[in-house]
Amino acid sequence: MDLIWVLIVGGLIGWLSGNLIGRDVPGGVIGNIVAGFIGSWLGTELLGARGPVVGGFHIIPAIVGAIIALLIFFCSGAWRCIPKTLKNRLKAMNHLIGLSP
Repeated sequence: MDLIWVLIVGGLIGWLSGNLIGRDVPGGVIGNIVAGFIGSWLGTELLGARGPVVGGFHIIPAIVGAIIALLIFFCSGAWRCIPKTLKNRLKAMNHLIGLSP
């Protein structure tokens, strides 16, 4: 039962982190669980063991770590880290002021 609880909390941390940065985590449920585990490890290393503990995860460092891990993952390509809606707005603005052909 503890394993199921850990998987659920890890998945929720990954899902929440993906929603906070406005991107879907690739891989669905498994991707959310992996992002939650990596984020928990990274956040605890960076911030220490602080905040409330749920399912063996320190929630605040885990969410912060998952956000950092997802940003690193999504920004591994230069232009891919910017959401499509923001890209379209930037292109429209550049077109209006005459910076694009």
